[in-house]
Amino acid sequence: MQTLTEDVLRATAEKLIAAHQAASISNDWLSFVDELYARDCIYTCEYAGVMKVTANGIDEIKATHYGRDMQVGWEGWTFPYEGVYVGSESKLITHWLNRGPGMRADGTYFQTPGVSFITLDHQAKICSQFDMFDLAHQMHLCDELEDAGLLSEQLKTQWVLPMKQKLAAALARNC
Repeated sequence: MQTLTEDVLRATAEKLIAAHQAASISNDWLSFVDELYARDCIYTCEYAGVMKVTANGIDEIKATHYGRDMQVGWEGWTFPYEGVYVGSESKLITHWLNRGPGMRADGTYFQTPGVSFITLDHQAKICSQFDMFDLAHQMHLCDELEDAGLLSEQLKTQWVLPMKQKLAAALARNC
């Protein structure tokens, strides 16, 4: 595989960041996928060992990660980036936040960190992406949002409660 320059890697990361910023406002998480992702890209996110989402190709990415998963009450959430780290062999690491709506009384954001490990192909398109974040902290964050009256009922019923059940079942098996 051809290695891309640092400038090309950073420019691609900036396009991804800009696309996520726009999607956080419009809630259109599909419009940028064709431009930024290779047709045969593999996207993976493992949720604390209780659920693994793997999307093979941009059609599955649009149907799952940016489609189904972003259409269950994530409106009002943003995903700002804290940093981009350029590696070798056309690889990037992005550090981002799952930031819920509103702010705490002390002026801090409701948020948890996440990281993506991204590989680009010779055309500077994402050919693999592996996302990680701490699901237990995400569940705690959703509890805080619910207590503040900021958690979408749709997100709670379609994502939070099923994830909590999966986590509890996994923990019960291991005790």
